[in-house]
Amino acid sequence: MGRVSPAPPSVSLVIRRAVLWAGAGLVATVFAAYHNSFSGPFVFDDIPAIVDNASLRDLGRPGEVLWPQNPGGLTTSGRPVVNLTLALNHALSGEVVWSYHAFNLLIHTLAGLMLFGLVRRTLFSPALRERWSADAVPWAALSALLWAVHPLQTESVTYVVQRTEALMGLFYLLTLYTFVRGVGASRPARWFGLSVLACALGMATKEVMVSAPLLVLLYDRTFVAGSFGGAWRQRRGYYLGLAGTWALLVLLVAGNASRGGTAGFDTVVTPGQYLLTQCGAIVRYLQLAVWPHPLVFDYGTAAVAVPGEVWWQVLLLLALLAGTAWALVRKPVWGFLGAWFFAILAPSSSFVPVASQTMAEHRMYLPLAVPVILVMAGLRAGLERRGFLPALVLAGGCVVLTMNRNLDYASELSLWTDTVAKRPANSRAHNNLGLAEFKRGHVAAAIVHYEEAVRRGPQFSEPPYNLGLALASLQRYPEAIARYEQALALRPDYPEAHNNLGNALLATGRPAEALRHYEAAVRTNPAFAEAHSNLANLLLESGRPAEALRHGEEALQLDPGLADAHYNTGNACAALGRFAEALAHYEQALRLRPDYAAAHNNAGNALLELDRPAEAIAHYEQALQLLPDYLEPRRTLGLLLAHFGRFAEARPHLEAAARALPGDEEIIAALERAKVGR
Repeated sequence: MGRVSPAPPSVSLVIRRAVLWAGAGLVATVFAAYHNSFSGPFVFDDIPAIVDNASLRDLGRPGEVLWPQNPGGLTTSGRPVVNLTLALNHALSGEVVWSYHAFNLLIHTLAGLMLFGLVRRTLFSPALRERWSADAVPWAALSALLWAVHPLQTESVTYVVQRTEALMGLFYLLTLYTFVRGVGASRPARWFGLSVLACALGMATKEVMVSAPLLVLLYDRTFVAGSFGGAWRQRRGYYLGLAGTWALLVLLVAGNASRGGTAGFDTVVTPGQYLLTQCGAIVRYLQLAVWPHPLVFDYGTAAVAVPGEVWWQVLLLLALLAGTAWALVRKPVWGFLGAWFFAILAPSSSFVPVASQTMAEHRMYLPLAVPVILVMAGLRAGLERRGFLPALVLAGGCVVLTMNRNLDYASELSLWTDTVAKRPANSRAHNNLGLAEFKRGHVAAAIVHYEEAVRRGPQFSEPPYNLGLALASLQRYPEAIARYEQALALRPDYPEAHNNLGNALLATGRPAEALRHYEAAVRTNPAFAEAHSNLANLLLESGRPAEALRHGEEALQLDPGLADAHYNTGNACAALGRFAEALAHYEQALRLRPDYAAAHNNAGNALLELDRPAEAIAHYEQALQLLPDYLEPRRTLGLLLAHFGRFAEARPHLEAAARALPGDEEIIAALERAKVGR
């Protein structure tokens, strides 16, 4: 008998295997592109949105997590799903940064898989099946792969807080993908319900999601129903559900106060200026899609003032918009691609100003799919299956470029150095490079960049404030005072500037002026613990211990881990004769900061008042070990040792005190007694 050949696998099984292998390849390649991004630190908006975001700390308070009481303009403000994912990250790993990068990469990889599925199923639609079905899986996979590893996506993946864009993109794609699955399902209600849920989650992630219901309707008209009327008649309830998600978006936007004045029609950038700026920005994005260099982390806040600066970009975009409008009628598939590009960009890149960042590469996260698909369509049309190889070469090149771009995110210093090199007129970039230099102790280099930031952006209050901090660290107090005052002239309600101006004024012997600025600091920010502590210190020096105690206790309620606040509160308690409480505060200050010499000294004073001299001696000795030139504990220790007849130990302390205080009669008398041994 002859051997029986096995039956060939069914077409559907072959396709499923191809899909699984393609999906696995996409996942592996995306990981390869981003594997070197995990060690990058939190930078820029990561700090307020993650490190300083108290609403992430306790998942047991869902109200705070989903509606954080953060200042307007924060990246997570009015975006509860983003804040929830960050809170989950924090619950799992605290502030271990690699886990946040891993979460971002997971979101981006899922988005890539969703795009793969969406493109593949679209290529099997009636409008495209005849031409594309034979090679739908590889071309869809290559399109999703090139989109996922393109270096223009690094800002949305490697920059942690921009998971906002990637997460919105995932929900946007999921909304469309589940709709497509529902159309062909025997029980479509489940898929349509998931689509509405994904759309709602996207609305709670980022405002760009606003166009999703319209894009789904346009997709239905283009690839499924054949007309808007047919789509509406067949799926009226579904579209009403999608439209209902706009109510959630309206609620979130209304509760966010125009993102703290950074977005909307009441910003410093007019709608006309912003529209002109976006004409240049969108053309720039298209250029980067084709040739991704130079990529810029922060383009700053510059706006185009006159049409002549972007005349050719305006003409190009008008032509593209006109072509899209024509194609929507005559060539619906091409029209859908154009509508995808412009509709997703419109919320952030049209006439509604986003003054805090007039141009940003992460806005191309989803729109990038259009030029990628056009490139793939061109390769397929021109080379048929021979186009697979150049497509793979393009993807491989993008992997290398993405890995190289990730290196710029390796530290704040490298990221801002790169940004300044590419955008030397960007005031904010110079300011942040100054901060990076200051953190590593290069104060002179920091001052150079702060001064450049002030010159490039005289309207911003942060650069002169930071320049004041740097000058104060060098004890150049008059110059620091001038810079703090410059910052306050630009922003009178700047609590940190008031507080540090108070410090500088106090250092130059102007306590009355310092007091006014400390009071202004706590008035503009009642939750500013350090300012309350500084105010307590100065009120005590002004002979107002009861008020000092009130502000010290307020500082400790706000920040129990603030050693200076415990020290100042202890001083106020001591001034009011409450020595046991004072000692408790000094001891807590020392637990927080063991090298706090002044706290050792004052703890010794409190112990003397409590008739515990042996313990007091130990604290004075510790203060002198930390600061050998500290006169107050040396004087007290010398007198105390002499009082107990320990003359040999007392003499060196008394002699040092006598040299520093030649007219101190108590020291002179104690020294005479020590010399004769009685």
